[in-house]
Amino acid sequence: MQAVEVKSFLEAKLPGTQVEVEGEGCNFQLNVISDELAALSPVKRQQQVYAHLNPWITDGSIHAVTMKFFSSAAWAERT
Repeated sequence: MQAVEVKSFLEAKLPGTQVEVEGEGCNFQLNVISDELAALSPVKRQQQVYAHLNPWITDGSIHAVTMKFFSSAAWAERT
């Protein structure tokens, strides 16, 4: 599994969301930039992403995922 696959998949499934992905193989770190997701509780944010990644987690293609969530304004201030 490549980071670019995870990025393009999640961005297609979560419209209006930018995903920056680091890692390779089966371990990934995600920076998820979305005003919509940033407004949700931390648990709800993760549930939204895991709902799309679950098939890959179940088949072992992805083993570990860490996520950080940012609003677009917070991301712009960070970079």
